[in-house]
Amino acid sequence: MQRNLHALTETIYDVLVIGGGIYGAAVAWEAALRGLSVALIEKGDFCGATSANSLKTIHGGLRYLQHADFKRMRESIRERTTLMRIAPHLVHPLPVLVPTYGHGLKGREVLALALQLNDALSFDRHLPDPQKHLPPGYTISRQECLRRLPGIPDTGLTGGAVFYDAQAYNTERLVIALLHSATTKGAQIANYVEATGFLRQGSAVSGVTARDRLTGDRLDIHAKLVINTTGPWVNRVLGWLGKPQPETRLALSINVITRQLFEGCAVGLPVPRTFHDADTILNKGSRLLFFSPWRGHTITGTTAEPYAGKPDDCLVSEEHIQRFLDDINAAYPPAHLTPNDVTLVHAGLLPASGVDASSGEARIAKHYRIHDHRQDGVDGLLTVIGVKYTTARHVAEETINQVFGRVSQRPPRSPSATTPLYGGSFDRFNDLLRELLRQKPCGLDANALHHLAYNYGSAYPDVLRYYAESTAAARGQHKALLEAETRHAIRSEMAHTLADVLLRRTDYGSAAYPGEETVRTCAGVMAAERGWTPARVRQEIETFKTHYRFGRGIHAAVAGTPV
Repeated sequence: MQRNLHALTETIYDVLVIGGGIYGAAVAWEAALRGLSVALIEKGDFCGATSANSLKTIHGGLRYLQHADFKRMRESIRERTTLMRIAPHLVHPLPVLVPTYGHGLKGREVLALALQLNDALSFDRHLPDPQKHLPPGYTISRQECLRRLPGIPDTGLTGGAVFYDAQAYNTERLVIALLHSATTKGAQIANYVEATGFLRQGSAVSGVTARDRLTGDRLDIHAKLVINTTGPWVNRVLGWLGKPQPETRLALSINVITRQLFEGCAVGLPVPRTFHDADTILNKGSRLLFFSPWRGHTITGTTAEPYAGKPDDCLVSEEHIQRFLDDINAAYPPAHLTPNDVTLVHAGLLPASGVDASSGEARIAKHYRIHDHRQDGVDGLLTVIGVKYTTARHVAEETINQVFGRVSQRPPRSPSATTPLYGGSFDRFNDLLRELLRQKPCGLDANALHHLAYNYGSAYPDVLRYYAESTAAARGQHKALLEAETRHAIRSEMAHTLADVLLRRTDYGSAAYPGEETVRTCAGVMAAERGWTPARVRQEIETFKTHYRFGRGIHAAVAGTPV
């Protein structure tokens, strides 16, 4: 992955993607894989905004049973399997336990039936890799549920239901893997390049004007088709058309990372507050919070509130966090969470479908949209609005099908559901891990090798080629590996800031503040590689710490990082 702005301006691309989150990255990979010439630009860093706000669950849509939405459930099940297939180092099985209450819609009998339907609908969920096996769901007794989840509300408790989903170890690296893969097929991508308007030929869009945010240089990027995947910035981009467009409503969605509350499985617990889902056939009258174990912490979500401001102005307040912690403590009283337990806050702006009248919470939109603006009298522009991480690849496939359909060309069959992404070229994850532990490259210990396997998969040699350059090897493996990863992020993955490396190219800072030594080691390498002055180093460190402003006096990720 190399940033080449000259190349962006010297070609008329088949497709220009604006926005480098999960949907933009998936569209760029899909288009390049099917033989189209592709460019992608991103205003900030890749996966730096809403796509970074993920509960990390890659889910098969069990909750869609209450909507009788079997089509969407099958789509989610297929895509869950697909992500475990094409990114096997990044996506892994996750057991989920939901306590059952009474004998109605929240009872063990109803959940047992739901698990049977789920297993039947996910008949094709198994992969050849045994590590990716998803066992059938089952129910447990009241006593067993209390043993596994001591301290949960037990009034009316009748047992529990266990089912299996999947979890992304590192969602940011999943986006990077998609972009890496797209560049191997010829895509030209660049972060910190902001689209500022459309190029026009008559009524048609023929590309964009843009600004390099690192140098201030202006450039024109020409394309036969522009695909707008800018997430919460979609309304602003469509405003460049100069004619009224239906506005996408937004919701501020928040997940929090805290000390570990549950081990071994994710847990779904009801918030003791009325919530009405207008689209459901079987309304349970409440919603679940999900507590997922993740890299030694618990990530809990999701809460959503209506948002009416500009995306760039979005900030999470202490009041937002306290309200959410109150809900978490009500759902699981033994948590006793305070702001000091929060290690990081993930927040993003998602498309909303309305507001729940009883709770005041925003309803997140349930369906993605692919809109061809020829319907509005504007050729050369598609807008894609996604609603969840799991199905981004499928939406990208449908989007590129439409691209071919626009010129009455039968789309070539998409191989993206079976083509491994960058780092995913191996058969069995445990075999990869065992081989790493046997070889002990660079003399690394087991913790370091696990770190490499889960973040880089089969691409770990791309990182280790920089290990020999480390001046920190004599001072410990941790520093030496961090230096190698930082160089790899800068030279091969377009990292330009401290946050780019510690939040989005590596896993050092994406669950909790990584510590002063790690921050300063990374900053030192970046200073040498990027030619930073001491003043720039201090500025980068201070800016990085603002991502953790909640909890323990450090700081938390805010939603408004620009796309």
